[in-house]
Amino acid sequence: TVALRFFNVYGPRQSLSNPYTGVAAIFASRLLNGQPPMIFEDGRQSRDFVHVSDVVHALVLALDRPDVVDVALNVGTGRPTSVEAIARGLADALGVRLAPQLVGKFREGDIRHCVADVHRITRTLGYAPRVRLEDGLEELAQWSRGERAVDRGAQAQAELERKGLIR
Repeated sequence: TVALRFFNVYGPRQSLSNPYTGVAAIFASRLLNGQPPMIFEDGRQSRDFVHVSDVVHALVLALDRPDVVDVALNVGTGRPTSVEAIARGLADALGVRLAPQLVGKFREGDIRHCVADVHRITRTLGYAPRVRLEDGLEELAQWSRGERAVDRGAQAQAELERKGLIR
């Protein structure tokens, strides 16, 4: 058994209308609907954003190595990126001049920084991410322009508030 642990996957073909999908798709939906991306906390929390094609690459590497067993491997880039940088990068890629809205509230259970340690997957499978974040955001923007995006961010936030998960 090989367990691959995906970090923040983004890229084309993610649902732009599901408020529980990846944050990049959620931000794209907001921007395409003329709304600023809503960011909890101060926007400086960091995540490891890995392009979907890099995830596929990691899966292929794992499938091609029957000698690699009983291991858990992180699939990411090993590089932290602030959530605010993702919002601004997507706005730039889409050509939308909307600054992110910093909510200033915290969601219960969120962690401040989450970045993959990719040393084991690099050593074990020879994995290395190939897609630069700027290129991946541009690809997501280009794809999303032709898609229908229903912004359900406000509904999702209201639901979190009703359940007491925002403070």
